[in-house]
Amino acid sequence: MFISDRVPALDLDAVETPCFVIDLGALTSNLELLRQVQQAAGCKILLALKGFAAFPTFGLVRQYLPGVTSSSPHEARLGRAEFGGEVHVCAPAYSDADFDELLTLCDHAVFNSFSQWQRLRPRYDRHRAAGGRPLEFGIRLNPEHREVDVELYDPCGACSRLGVTREQFRPDLLDGISGLHFHNLCELGSDALERTLAVVEAKFGEFLGRMKWINMGGGHHITRPDYDVERLVRIVRAFRERWGVEVYLEPGEAIALGTGVLVARVLDVVRNGMEIAILDTSATAHMPDVLEMPYRPEIVGAGLPGERAHTVRLGGLTCLAGDVIGDYSFDRPLQVGDTLVFRDMAHYTMVKTSTFNGVRTPSIATWDPAVRRLQVHRRFVYGDYASRLG
Repeated sequence: MFISDRVPALDLDAVETPCFVIDLGALTSNLELLRQVQQAAGCKILLALKGFAAFPTFGLVRQYLPGVTSSSPHEARLGRAEFGGEVHVCAPAYSDADFDELLTLCDHAVFNSFSQWQRLRPRYDRHRAAGGRPLEFGIRLNPEHREVDVELYDPCGACSRLGVTREQFRPDLLDGISGLHFHNLCELGSDALERTLAVVEAKFGEFLGRMKWINMGGGHHITRPDYDVERLVRIVRAFRERWGVEVYLEPGEAIALGTGVLVARVLDVVRNGMEIAILDTSATAHMPDVLEMPYRPEIVGAGLPGERAHTVRLGGLTCLAGDVIGDYSFDRPLQVGDTLVFRDMAHYTMVKTSTFNGVRTPSIATWDPAVRRLQVHRRFVYGDYASRLG
């Protein structure tokens, strides 16, 4: 259940805006389902920090998930310091300095190419010779199988820089490699994973049995109401039994799906061909996927243009002409001071905010429905903006 469906229990006048609010009750519901999947399928589900990294919730999340996956030293350090458990990393490339730091933080590291593996392996050998922690290494595959419609989010698109194709695969360099990784999904169902696995097995099956683990990446929309969980369990369990490997899944969005909102207020209402409300939030700076994906976020109490009595365009706070969230309709005209609640704003929002125009980043809060408590964990101030620039 979205927190926004329980808005009467939350005093919106008490919420400083703009503010991301994470519903701990909804987050727990998602985690309960993910635990059931892990138990039934015999797999491990990792929190992908690129999608959701609100570490005030990590005390809850680590009760259900064994670890995190990262894409950089900063994410890996956050995972090690705030989450614990297993820390994985997968990135398009590693600099020498980044790799040396990751060796001190991670348990698994996935290379995007065999050339990176060849170049960086001596650094690991020196790390181990000096008494450093052991790691397991993997290679990212590109099965060249497309399931994602939006080109921007398709790892298997034409000339993709992500993963090793079958033509470029190097069986002669598998010494020291204990796992394979693939990721070609985005907000998709278990049917997409099933089709992908058929291609992976057809192209790379001769190497799967030599591996200790397979990471099936992210993009699994497991906690979406219409997701076929039983099919996922069946697919993963059969794959494990067929190849004798440990299986990892690393969704970020599925963990936080439907668990949070962005609360904003109307600062001004103007008219230019239609009614336009200026909010204290921004598509550009606070929810960039609205423009990049693009998509139209839902708002509590609002409908499509023309669906309700008063249609209004919602604009952001920055000077970018295209900082427009979209057109919505309401039962009454919007007024300065009105509060708007954007649904499903926990994933790929907080991790992607920017300080463009010096616009203040939304505060981060949690809502505990069990005790009816709103707790603000972070307020962003001038220093957060200035410290990025010098």
